[in-house]
Parts: sequence; C-alpha cells; structure tokens
Amino acid sequence: MIVPQTEDMNIKNRTRAQKVRSILLKIAGAIILAVVLFMAVIFAVDKISSRSEQKRIEHYGQQVSIDGKNMNVLIQGEGEETIVLLPGYGTAAPALDFKSLFEELSPSYKVVVVEPFGYGLSDDTKKDRSTANIVSEVHEALQSLGIDRYILMGHSIAGIYGLDYVNKYPDEVIAFAGIDSSVPTQSGMDVKFPINKLKFLKNSGLARLLLKVSGDPYAQLPFDDETKKQMNLIMLKNLYNSSSMNEMEHIYPNFVAASNLRFPESIPLLLFVQAHDMAREDWISLHEEQAKESRYGKVIPLEGDHYLHHTRSIEIAEGLKEFMNDIGSKVK
Repeated sequence: MIVPQTEDMNIKNRTRAQKVRSILLKIAGAIILAVVLFMAVIFAVDKISSRSEQKRIEHYGQQVSIDGKNMNVLIQGEGEETIVLLPGYGTAAPALDFKSLFEELSPSYKVVVVEPFGYGLSDDTKKDRSTANIVSEVHEALQSLGIDRYILMGHSIAGIYGLDYVNKYPDEVIAFAGIDSSVPTQSGMDVKFPINKLKFLKNSGLARLLLKVSGDPYAQLPFDDETKKQMNLIMLKNLYNSSSMNEMEHIYPNFVAASNLRFPESIPLLLFVQAHDMAREDWISLHEEQAKESRYGKVIPLEGDHYLHHTRSIEIAEGLKEFMNDIGSKVK
C-alpha cells in the first residue's frame, strides 16, 4: 500500500514536533534544575555567612530586659542633663550611626542611645510595632535605668514616636529635638510596601546577594573603616527581620494615629531640617507649622541629606546647646 504524500508529511511533522517538545522539556528541566541548585547555594551561603558574621560583631552598650527580651542601650558622657537618642526607621545599628553626634554631645551631656527591638544589638520581636508599643518599651527601658528627666532627640520616624512620647510623659521630657524628623501631615505615607517580597528575599538568601551586587551602603559615609565593617555586619543580622517588617506594616497606621496629636505648648521644640529636600517642596514649611505648636518652637535648616547627623553633628550639637541656653529658666 502506498502512503499518500500528505499523510507521510503529517507523520514527519508529528515526529519533528515530538523531538522539538522533547528538546524543550529537557532545556526547561535543565533550567529548573540550575535555578534550584543556584537557590540552594545562595541559601546555604547565606546561612553559613550569617553564623560567621555573628561571631565577628563587637558588642557595645548594655542590655535591659523588657517583656522577657533584651534591649540594647549605649550610655556615654556624664553631663548634668541627659539626651535620649532614638533612630529613624531601618537604621541598622543606631549606636554606631549616631557615633559622631554623641561624640559631639557627650562632653556636655549624658547621652543615651536606645536601640529599639529589631535594631542594633537588641533582640528581635514579634510584638506589633505600633507607636504605643514602641513608646512603652523605650520608656520602660529608661525607667529601668533610672533615667526620668531628659531631652528627647529623634531622627526621621522617631518624630512620630516622639510626638506620642511627649504627650504621654510630659513631666519627664525637658524638650524634643528632631533630626529631619517625620511630620504626621507629610504626604505619601499610605504607600503599600512589598513586604512579602522582602521576606522572600530575606528567607531565600537573595537579599545578601543583592546587597553584595549593589555595593557597600556605608562606603561614602564619614565613619572609620572598623565602624563601617561593624555596621555592615549588624545590617546583615537585622535585615528584614520580624520587627522591621512589622514596623513597615505599621508605618501608615502609626502616621494616622499621630494625625490628631500636637506637641504640648509647654515642651520646647527644636527641629533640625534638611534645607533642600528635592522630594518635598513643603518640607521646611511643614516643620515650621509644627514648631508653632510649642511656645518655644524653632526650626534650623541644614545642608545635607536625610541623615543630617552624619555630616552636621557639630552644627546639631551647637544648635541644641544654644537653644537650651536661650530658653534657660523657662523650662525649669
């Protein structure tokens, strides 16, 4: 029997298609296997590196027990007045990040750097990072250290926590000083963060790879090499931990909760503000409005980026001393 030409061609086409599918499946299988092996290597390297890095972290400060967990606090200086420093969101190692500032302040003040849970050498926590919880924990830490009268100074989102803090403990806070501190009325805080993606990057080990590729985030900062090394080690330890991810989820709710709060009129308010924030044309005016809430409110614009204390510690320290001297007996 002679097979018609069209049927013969169909058979050849089917055979050819089957071979192509087989090759494609093999290629797909090889790619999947390569990806799995790649992810396994990345995961293993991350775990091994994390264990190694933990041993290279140099401890500083002292531990305070809060709710069964340890909060790290660094105290330096023996001045009559005390300054309590609170970090901005995501600052990996606050005590190291504030180094240049507390070195300028400590000759005149007793300086206390609080590292909230999930920051620096403090424990991680699964407790909600609401403003109420964060403020309560910081206050408990200060109470346990016998610190009950102080100037509260905070960077970035600490402006939101500090606003709540001074309203809850007005008899303890001598004054509030903000370092490019957040304002409840600033726009853009309702953004939805890719929290699940960040958790995946952390758990898979890819976050470490991305950081490696992007370069040292502290390379251009005015810290000595050893401090930069320690900041990198602590950053990798705390990267996308439970506390930071939960705090990220609470950023917008915490801003909303602060929207009805005002600084007490009797609390002196000093705000160091980035002079030229390219992303926010109203940045200085927002702080000027906030300063009006206090009988002793003042705004000092400074050239620099959001982390003003990295490059303007001298001006911040001098500005604070001058401000406190000016109001003098009015706050006592």
